[in-house]
Amino acid sequence: MDVQPFQINIPQAVLDDLHSRLESTRWPEAIPGAGWDYGVDLGYLQELARYWRQDFDWRAQERSLNAFAQFRAIIDGLGVHFIHEPGKGPHPLPLLITHGWPSSIAELPKLISRLTDPARFGADPADSFTVVAPSVPGFGFSDIPLTRGMTRSKVAGLWAELMRGLGYEHYGAHCNDIGSVITAFLAIDHPQNLIGMHTLMPHFPAPAFSAAEPPMSAAERAFLQYQEEWDRTEGGYNLIQETRPQTLAYGLNDSPVGLAAWILDKWWSWGALGGDLEEHFSRDDLLTNITIYWVTQTANASARSYYERAHTDRPFPPGRKITVPMGAALTLEPGQRAPREWAARTYTDIRRWTEWTRGGHFAALEEPDMVAQDIRLFYRDLR
Repeated sequence: MDVQPFQINIPQAVLDDLHSRLESTRWPEAIPGAGWDYGVDLGYLQELARYWRQDFDWRAQERSLNAFAQFRAIIDGLGVHFIHEPGKGPHPLPLLITHGWPSSIAELPKLISRLTDPARFGADPADSFTVVAPSVPGFGFSDIPLTRGMTRSKVAGLWAELMRGLGYEHYGAHCNDIGSVITAFLAIDHPQNLIGMHTLMPHFPAPAFSAAEPPMSAAERAFLQYQEEWDRTEGGYNLIQETRPQTLAYGLNDSPVGLAAWILDKWWSWGALGGDLEEHFSRDDLLTNITIYWVTQTANASARSYYERAHTDRPFPPGRKITVPMGAALTLEPGQRAPREWAARTYTDIRRWTEWTRGGHFAALEEPDMVAQDIRLFYRDLR
């Protein structure tokens, strides 16, 4: 496996073009006083776009991200970007972290720092991790796949090759969102390498119900009904991305404000839980993630991954179980708090189950201390 050091260095011409496009945005109308009822609030987005154009310092964010050890590896002909940050402790445990959508490695620095150097944050250095945090193909600084079939299960195979190439025979994993599906496939296909998986979405993958399984509990029926309601109110992004991602891409790749709106809609709904975005995330945090999508032109490829999942990924087979030890931490994100018995239909060895009273979808950025501590406690007996 060919591995080369990597540093983020976006050409100034790309940033100048971004500022020019922000300056010439053609804004739509909005119903006065509608707020976020119809989608992203016009007044909020206009102010954020002004900040993005006039005050946001991408170079400062670049320097912050470049403080981590970054690399690119060629795996099966595809360039994969990853952070590989060594742990500071007596016996750091290798930990593979996989981000979700619409996120990127920009969500992870606070969490990575707490995992690699726990003593700096008042925790036990014996709980340190050496973190490997790749950018999923089609996201961030990894290559954009230009052939069909870059499914979640195929990414899991790339991750197995990456960790093998880095010399890690046994390692843990932490995951969220599509990262939870990728890691579940890793646990299915490479259980001998994965000592455990810690997930914020233990209902991924959904169990395959059959006559051989116990009937649904009342809590499971309520969860399924809630998920169906969630799909009606929140699932529009999923339907368009798994059916017509290319149609969507023309707007997202051409308009930074359009891209920002598409991403912010989910950070507001899933992360801020419909509240004040900036009570949960700083403007710089939000814009660093959005800018990564813009400068790498990965809105299309990241959306296309949903099409690949829907059309070509392996279904989770009935009766198949994941035997790798699993730890789950559930945030307050609507539609995602599965009952334990739902997860137990797929995961046979649940070692830790935490139901938090705060935090949303992007908890690694919003609540890094909480996430890091749960990961430490889960792996303490697995080291």
